[in-house]
Amino acid sequence: MSKLRAVSLFSNCGAGDVGYREAGFRFDVMAELDPRRLDVCLLNHPGAEGVPGDLRKTWQTVIKKYRARAGKARPALLCACPPCQGMSSARSGKGSHDDAEAGSKDERNLLVTVVAKVALKLMPSLIVVENVPAFFTRKVHHPKDKKPVSAANYLIASLADHYVAFPLIADLCDFGIPQSRNRAFLTFVRRDLPGLKELLRIGRTPFPRATHAPDVGNATPVSLADALAAFALPALDAATPEAAQAEEYAGFHSVPVWDERTYAMVAAIPSGTGRSAWDNDVCHRCGPVKVFPETVTCPKCSEPLLRPIVREKDGSYRLVKGFKSSYRRMYADRPAATVTTASGHIGSDYTIHPTQNRLLSPLECSLLQTFPSDFKWGNALKKLGHTNVREMIGEAVPPAFTKLHGEVLYGIVKREWGRAPMAMGDERCAKAWAKLAEAAKKDGRVDPRSYFEHAESGKGQMPSVHTSKRTPTGRSASKNETSQTML
Repeated sequence: MSKLRAVSLFSNCGAGDVGYREAGFRFDVMAELDPRRLDVCLLNHPGAEGVPGDLRKTWQTVIKKYRARAGKARPALLCACPPCQGMSSARSGKGSHDDAEAGSKDERNLLVTVVAKVALKLMPSLIVVENVPAFFTRKVHHPKDKKPVSAANYLIASLADHYVAFPLIADLCDFGIPQSRNRAFLTFVRRDLPGLKELLRIGRTPFPRATHAPDVGNATPVSLADALAAFALPALDAATPEAAQAEEYAGFHSVPVWDERTYAMVAAIPSGTGRSAWDNDVCHRCGPVKVFPETVTCPKCSEPLLRPIVREKDGSYRLVKGFKSSYRRMYADRPAATVTTASGHIGSDYTIHPTQNRLLSPLECSLLQTFPSDFKWGNALKKLGHTNVREMIGEAVPPAFTKLHGEVLYGIVKREWGRAPMAMGDERCAKAWAKLAEAAKKDGRVDPRSYFEHAESGKGQMPSVHTSKRTPTGRSASKNETSQTML
């Protein structure tokens, strides 16, 4: 297999790009804000050149370094995973999702401007942008007219003259990833690419067909219990330092040690139930008691219940303020909950092992994220600590998914269909188009589906466009009623 040139922006530790590499791409340049993360990235992509620092200041260096290697040759792939924390509804505050002023206060929400700049300079065959689903709808100020726009719609419009955009919102458990991980993707295909015409002729998209979804085939999502059994790692226990680590895994299979009360609180959550410590009707001294959900202390001895409780300065107790998905065991019979950057915190969402009294280890989190077993960390754990390593793991795009995606992308460039692409009418694409169109309508922007009118679509089925509008380039967009041909 001949390797195709690629560039990566916001590369994190390089894990997501491992999948694209395995699918047939090689990375010439990789850029990441944090030089410590970039060190890990380059350990796993030794042929790449790294560009550390803020891409708003270093994006031209990315261009120069790529040109120094490839000359005028265009890359086949540009990958970009801008930080998603600024898109989080939990961080943005109630009611502020549609507030462009609030959205623009977090500068991370505007980093797609860098993606557009690099794309228009390098003109890759394909562009992939990954983020959380709010990326399609979260409002920011347009960099030029200062009016509301979602970051995704801004990027689609910025590249519309040269690229056809395909959106996707999917739970990656539908693709064999052993966790529930809802993510948004934009894949752009350059308009002059021969593979685009063929893709549209057969009514397909530049995404892989789901492999573990009931609506596609007979395979079902991988449960956490099955995944943990496949990992075959030693049991751990958060009661003591000795029991909380397995020495043969260089610190990666280890968990935080809890104090006696925290341990007792978790131990009181029935194993394998997916229940929370908020539901514990148990007193450490008196055992099971009959209490209300809001009860804080034992009605028999007045000691605090084994629930998430804090003691005030005056000596009184109250329940911790937080989401009821915190202090909760994962369900064993379902895909794991989303592996996040906060996997080392008991107070974060669904971080407790389904049956053992502990959190998941960094190694388990990386395997649930489908990191390959030979992924290289160097001295990152010793140098940076568990928190930083867990953050890198939590921010990664699962490489098992990017490998599937990369195989489809490689097929588009080479016109070799080794993996079946997703159908244009797939509900995961339809949902994504609906989100983008709704956001554009709210903002008074052009319906993003109208940009498909530029494509030489042959007989492919285009997303439904119900109104005729003028695009920013003056082209008229109209409804397309062509039929879909299945592969």
